[in-house]
Amino acid sequence: MEPVTETSTQARSPARGGLYAVLMARAAGLPNDDLLARMLVSQAGGQSALPAGLGLASCDFRALMGRHFPGFGLPAQLARAPDFGERGVEWDDLLALLMQYRAGADASETWLALIVATACMGGDHLWQDLGLWQRADLSQLMARNFPELTALNIRDMKWKKFLYKQLCDRAGVYVCRSPTCEACVDYAKCFGPE
Repeated sequence: MEPVTETSTQARSPARGGLYAVLMARAAGLPNDDLLARMLVSQAGGQSALPAGLGLASCDFRALMGRHFPGFGLPAQLARAPDFGERGVEWDDLLALLMQYRAGADASETWLALIVATACMGGDHLWQDLGLWQRADLSQLMARNFPELTALNIRDMKWKKFLYKQLCDRAGVYVCRSPTCEACVDYAKCFGPE
């Protein structure tokens, strides 16, 4: 019997595999194609915290799709950028942090900064909120698109915790917890002795 892993149940979904295959057949061959395809497939299946269009404004989502999956038919419902209400300042701070540390190698880094900041508003592990299929996908995304920020994560903290810690360090706050983590089943693992 196959052991249950963080990807085994997700990878078995025929619908997921079919859409993923279609997206990858249209992929432009750019470094972030695979990770974006995973996010799109998960979002389409309701398996992420991201709204339609990965949380991007319609024009940004169209540009992302045209660059990474040219010729792929866009879904009829393109979302507008989400409104985070009281958490809008938090989202702005996360976006500024990510934008500061972009690698500067690809236009999709800006879209990914927007997407990651949006997923941070979710209540699960960041890789799950993004709709990625395993934590290693998120580490790959961060290393490729935000390498200097990744280099600061010397203790291999969980990514959401790490990003919020960076914000707290900037503000001079030394006891810091990301606000959406308290209900997570892995809370004790994330807030252990890193």
